[in-house]
Amino acid sequence: MSDFNTQVIEEFRANNGKVGGNFAGANMVLMTTVGAKSGAERTNPVVYFNDGDRIYVIASAGGSTKHPAWYHNLAAHPELTVEVGAETYRAKANPVTDDGERDRLYADAVAQMPGFGEYEKTANRRIPVVHLDRI
Repeated sequence: MSDFNTQVIEEFRANNGKVGGNFAGANMVLMTTVGAKSGAERTNPVVYFNDGDRIYVIASAGGSTKHPAWYHNLAAHPELTVEVGAETYRAKANPVTDDGERDRLYADAVAQMPGFGEYEKTANRRIPVVHLDRI
């Protein structure tokens, strides 16, 4: 895990889900996934959005041309641990496969955080949207 992610995770856990810097004011979630190849647990801080009583994340990888590792992990092992604020629970990752729903959710994310619009331009791929449903 990068030093940057380690610092964000430590700050998140020390402050009940609040972080500063580039993520100040953003809704953050920690996702602990199982590695697709390694089988090792990996924790990643990710911005999340609300869809009614559900939350969703965007597999943007900061506009990279490749999906983030956590997305590949969830494709192989869809059950994960979610930390939101001071709450921790098990969830199942459900990629949004309906194009209309995916586009609606992505547009909602862009309206809240315009940087996601730039990511879509630079990624040269269709960026996945994933619901994290409590189980």
